[in-house]
Amino acid sequence: MRSVTSFNDGWLFEGQSVTLPHTAVELPFSYFDEKSYQREFTYTKTFRPDPAWAGKEVAIVFDGAMANAKVALNGKPVVAHKDGYTPFEVRLTGALKDGDNTLTVVIDGSENPEIPPFGATIDYLTYAGIYRDAWLRVTAPVSIGNVKTETPDVLAAKKSVSVRVDIANPQSLPLSGKVTATLKDGTGKTIATGTGDVGSVSVTITLGNLEGIALWDIADPRLYTIETTLGTPHGADAVTTTFGFREAKFTAEGFHLNGKPLKLRGLNRHQSYPYVGYAMGRAAQERDAEILKRELHVNIVRTSHYPQSKYFLDACDRLGLLVFEEIPGWQHIGAAAWKAEAVENVRRMITRDWNHPSIIIWGVRINESQDDHDFYAETNRVAHELDTTRQTGGVRYITESELLEDVYTMNDFILGNEELGGNRPRTALRPQSETTGLKQAVPYMITEFGGHMYPTKSYDQEQRQAEHVRRHLEVLNAAHGNASISGAIGWCMFDYNTHNDFGSGDRICHHGVMDMFREPKFAAYAYASQCEPGEEIILEPVTFWARGERNIGGVLPLIVLTNCDEVELKYGNNAPKRVGPDRENFPHLPHPPVVIDRRHFTAEELGLWGMKWEDGTLTGLIGGKPVKTVHLARDPLATTLEVKADRGRLAAKGRDSTRVMVRALDQVGRKLPFFSEPVEIAVEGPAKRLGPALVPLRGGATGFWLESTGAAGPITVRVTSPRLGTTTVTLAAVGEA
Repeated sequence: MRSVTSFNDGWLFEGQSVTLPHTAVELPFSYFDEKSYQREFTYTKTFRPDPAWAGKEVAIVFDGAMANAKVALNGKPVVAHKDGYTPFEVRLTGALKDGDNTLTVVIDGSENPEIPPFGATIDYLTYAGIYRDAWLRVTAPVSIGNVKTETPDVLAAKKSVSVRVDIANPQSLPLSGKVTATLKDGTGKTIATGTGDVGSVSVTITLGNLEGIALWDIADPRLYTIETTLGTPHGADAVTTTFGFREAKFTAEGFHLNGKPLKLRGLNRHQSYPYVGYAMGRAAQERDAEILKRELHVNIVRTSHYPQSKYFLDACDRLGLLVFEEIPGWQHIGAAAWKAEAVENVRRMITRDWNHPSIIIWGVRINESQDDHDFYAETNRVAHELDTTRQTGGVRYITESELLEDVYTMNDFILGNEELGGNRPRTALRPQSETTGLKQAVPYMITEFGGHMYPTKSYDQEQRQAEHVRRHLEVLNAAHGNASISGAIGWCMFDYNTHNDFGSGDRICHHGVMDMFREPKFAAYAYASQCEPGEEIILEPVTFWARGERNIGGVLPLIVLTNCDEVELKYGNNAPKRVGPDRENFPHLPHPPVVIDRRHFTAEELGLWGMKWEDGTLTGLIGGKPVKTVHLARDPLATTLEVKADRGRLAAKGRDSTRVMVRALDQVGRKLPFFSEPVEIAVEGPAKRLGPALVPLRGGATGFWLESTGAAGPITVRVTSPRLGTTTVTLAAVGEA
C-alpha cells in the first residue's frame, strides 16, 4: 500500500539547515527592497533509500515552490516546474543509488516574463522559496493517480456519485485488476460500494440510488469520503477522497445553492504573512479560513490571484465557506508561451481541486486583463472539459468586455471614483447593463470593490475610518438590493506587502478590513454585523470616543455596526438615546447599522450634548432586552498590556504555529488606537518567534506567529512594554495539537 510521509526536514539552504515550508528571504514589515528575493536560490537534501522501496514507485511531491523550480538528483536534471502555485512531483524510481543520494532544488525568485503572473508589475509579492510542504510518496508500480467525484443529481430524492479513478502507470506495465470505491459518511459508516475492472488508464464507478444523503451547505457543511482501493498483479493501493453533495448555480436572477437563493457576501484573500511571505503552514492557513467564516461571518472568499494552500481549501470545506478560485495573473497577458503556461495553470488548478465542495466557480481569466478572444476561449474550453459541474468566471474591470465565461465577474470601483462617476450622484454599483454592454441580464457578480479606492490604516483618523466603513456598507447594501447581482466580494481581507509601484510607499497596501496580523479595523465589522445574533452578537461603535478626533469635534454621526434590534447610548448623566437600524440609508442590508446623528436630537439637546466630555455606554437590545454592552472612557488611560494566543497547544513536530496578538488597552478594555510604543517579545521553550523581538504597536496592537521547533514541553512568551510592564502567556508543545 502507499506511504506518504513528510519530506520537510533536513534541507540545506545557503549553508544552513532549514525545515520546509521556507521563505528564501525574510523581509522587514515595511520599507524594504523586494528585489532582495528576486534571484536564484538552492536547496539540497541528502538521504538514503529504504530497502523497502525496492520494486516500488518513489517520488517527492512538492506542494508549491516559487518559482521556476529545477530539480536534480545526484547532479542529473530530473524535472522542471514553472508554476509557483501548484504541486509537482519528482519521480526517483530507477534513479536512486545505494548510499547517500542528494536532491537539489534550484528555485528562481526573479519575475520571469515567460511565467504567469509575471511580465509586468503586479500588485502583490511572490516571495521566493519552497514555501509549501514536501512529501515522500512510495506506491506500487501501478497506483491511483487521481480521483474525481461528481454528484449530478443532488436535488433528487435518490442521489448518485460518479467516481472516476485515473490510474498511474509510469512503467507502462500490463493493466488488469479491480478498483473498489466505498462511500462513507462523516462517522465512517459505509453507505455504498462499487467495483470496476482495470482495463485502461481510467475507471469510472457510479454509486446510485443513494438515500439519506445530507447536502453540503454553508450552515451544515456535511462531508463524505470515497475510499478507493486498487488491486493489480503489481500490488495494491488506496486513496481517501473527501467531497460533498451540493449544487451551485449562478443565474441571471442571482446565485443558488442547492436550489435556494443565497446572496454572496465575501472578501478577497492573499496568502501572505508578515516577514515570512507565503511560507506559513497548515495551522495558519486553517486559521485564515476560520477568521473569514467565524469572525468576519462572510460566506465566500476569492483566492486572489492564484490557487492557494490545500489546507486553506480543506478548511473551507469543513467550515462551509464558499470559494472562487482563479489562475495566477494580474492585468498582464504575455506572448504565446506565456499563454500556453496559463492554460496549463487552468488544468493544474482544476485537477488539484475539483473535489472541494467549497469551490463553486473557476476563475479562468487573468485578473483585470484586456479581452483576448482566442486565449480565453481556450481557458474556458479546458475548464469545461475538465469539470462539467462548475461554471467559469473571468474577473475584469473594463466595461463591455467580451463574455466567454458563464458568469460576468466585475471589479466595480465606481464608488468614490469621480472619473468613472461623472456627474452622477454618489453611486455604490453601476447597473449591470452599463458594465456588460448587453441588453439581456446574465449571471453577474461583483468580485472587487473598495480597496485601493480608499486605503485605510488601522491608526488613521476616525473620520476616515468611518468613511471606510460606510463605503463597504453602501456596496453591500446595493448588492443585497439587486436580485440580479449574485453577490459582492470586497477588496480585501487584510493588508499585504506589495511592490514599490503600489501601496503607501511603505511596500504595504493598506486595503484590508484587517491589518497584516488579521487584527480587525472598523470596516471588518461591516461584514461581521451581517450575521444573525444566534451566531454572534455584534456591537461595535465606529469611534475612538475622543471629543477632538474628528475635524469638527464630537463623535456625531456615530455609526454602530450591530445586528441588534436597537442600540441605547448613555452619555454621562444625559437622558439615554435609543435608536434603531438606519433602514432609510441601508434598506437592503440584513442588519443595517445604527447611525446616531442629528436626526435623533432636539436643537436644545445638541446644544448641551458634548459641551462637557463624558463617559459613554452603548447597549445592544434584542426583543427589548439588553444583550451586549460596550463602555467608552472619556479619559482613556494606558492600563493593560493584553497578550492572547489563538491556541494554547502546538504540535511539537511539523512546524505547527499559532498567532499571538498584543494590544494596549484602556481602563474599560478598549484598544488605544494611538498607543504606538514598542514592546519586546521573548520566547522560552521549544518554539520560535517569527519576526523581530522589538516591534512597535500599530493602531494599538501588533502580532506575531509562534512556531514549534520539534520538541515537546512548556512554552513561555513574555511581552514587555516600558510603560505597561510584562505580560506572560504559557503555551505547550505536545505530541499532537
